[in-house]
Amino acid sequence: MNHLLEHKKVAIIGGGPGGLTLANLLQQKGIAVKVYERDANQYTRQQGATLDLHHESGLKALSKAGLLEEFKKHYRIGADKLCITNAQATPLWDDHQDEVIADFGNEDFRPEIDRGPLRDILIEALLPETIIWNSHFEKLQPLENGWEIFFKNGNSAYADLVIGVDGANSKIRPYLSNISPIYSGITIVEGNIYHAAQNAPTLWKMTNGGKIFAMGSEKSLILSTKGDGALSFYTGTKEAENWLQTCAIDFTNKDSVKKWFMESYADWSDIWLEIFDTNESYFVPRPMYHFPLNQSWETQSNLTIIGDAAHRMPPYAGEGVNMAMQDALELAEALTESNFSSIQDALQAFEKQMLARTSVVTQDTLINTDLIHSENGLAEMLAFFKVENKDEAEIV
Repeated sequence: MNHLLEHKKVAIIGGGPGGLTLANLLQQKGIAVKVYERDANQYTRQQGATLDLHHESGLKALSKAGLLEEFKKHYRIGADKLCITNAQATPLWDDHQDEVIADFGNEDFRPEIDRGPLRDILIEALLPETIIWNSHFEKLQPLENGWEIFFKNGNSAYADLVIGVDGANSKIRPYLSNISPIYSGITIVEGNIYHAAQNAPTLWKMTNGGKIFAMGSEKSLILSTKGDGALSFYTGTKEAENWLQTCAIDFTNKDSVKKWFMESYADWSDIWLEIFDTNESYFVPRPMYHFPLNQSWETQSNLTIIGDAAHRMPPYAGEGVNMAMQDALELAEALTESNFSSIQDALQAFEKQMLARTSVVTQDTLINTDLIHSENGLAEMLAFFKVENKDEAEIV
């Protein structure tokens, strides 16, 4: 089949779910594609929390890549079960007792998978040596009609088309856009407890194979179990944009983080302090940013970005990975299955569609973010779930 990328070399910068999905979709069309990933190898980093994939985006992209059946073998049944509590850890809504139905044709079914296994599925479907590990991007330089790509290890590579999928702090994005992100007002402290059944037994039991969403005093705390026996968590608090520079917290020291948590969450139950009872953990602060809802840039003929590089947003709607995978699907279709006369025309149509779609999702995410961290956030969240599930129980 003839397409715009025939006899072209494509470079994808970033080996997360979005970049790997795109690589699979392009490779299926016989396109010469390489993924450049800064990790030393497939198993270098501890991957983050669980991901829920959505029918119209993440799952659709996997299906188009021919990987849905493989996904079904590895997703975690019941990991989407949720318990909502107040600051005192009192369960106020819990769907753990509901029957688990694997309904992949239902648009409301959002199966969960750990990031590591999802990444493995996508990697193993690629041709050998598609991923060039230990390739930490340094800079781009125009060469002929494409780009020479330079990496921090001293290597370089040529590509006719470069696609940046290198995350929220993308180094590719500045070659397209100088639009700065906007601080959401919320900063997350993300962490992970290994061997949580032993190291945080009370919280591990409370999560019951799924998630806990605790809210109170305009703060949040989300816990998620992982298939490897770890418990991931992230706090959500209202902080100044320069808080990391002024807070004097040593995030490599759990006692320093615990001191902050005890002060910030002073009216919360001591149950949550179990997070700090082990040295088998880590903490990473992440201020939450988003891009303007009306952002745009001038389309280039040989460069584009997708995923968080294009439209970063807070995590309070579970859309980040899904938008990245939908971007991958729509970009692959624009480049290989549409009747555009040039790569630039295809990119322009794709970028316009992507930015319109993710503007709506960003707006919805910001509404959720504000609601969760509002004075009446807990009551509104409970009302939403109880209406959704036609549950008439009283809020206690």
